[in-house]
Amino acid sequence: MSPRRGPPRPEMLPEIAAAVGFVSGLLRTRGCVSEQQLQVFSGALREALAEHYKHHWFPEKPFKGSGYRCIRINHKMDPIISKAASQIGLSLPQLYQLLPSELTLWVDPYEVSYRIGEDGSICVLYEATATKPGSSYGMLTCKNQMMFGRTSPSKNYIMTVSS
Repeated sequence: MSPRRGPPRPEMLPEIAAAVGFVSGLLRTRGCVSEQQLQVFSGALREALAEHYKHHWFPEKPFKGSGYRCIRINHKMDPIISKAASQIGLSLPQLYQLLPSELTLWVDPYEVSYRIGEDGSICVLYEATATKPGSSYGMLTCKNQMMFGRTSPSKNYIMTVSS
């Protein structure tokens, strides 16, 4: 392990494990990736997510940094997934065949959820109770708006995702 990378923060481990398990499961269902390749991919994705999130994980304000932590495939592959997939020799065209063309995976403290398709339902993969009650659970975030039946942002709302 390189000196600038430390171990993942312990409070991130269940959320990262849920996200990695979900993406690995999508690859597993197609049957084109061996179990050994899945283990390498899972390890690479786990390490990449821990590194990516290490300064963007706020258990006291779970929705802070949510856009940064979001894993997104929208006819463009998320760079974290493509980097982990390159460790097992999967090319971008292969990834596009194996994964949904539209996938959003939110990895937040205490909750990991996903949506397949732009108008799909949001499903929770992992949910835990915050150790400290926070007022941020009452915030109406973009994800919560969708969960309350709103299918798209308002016309004057612009969401940007950068890598």
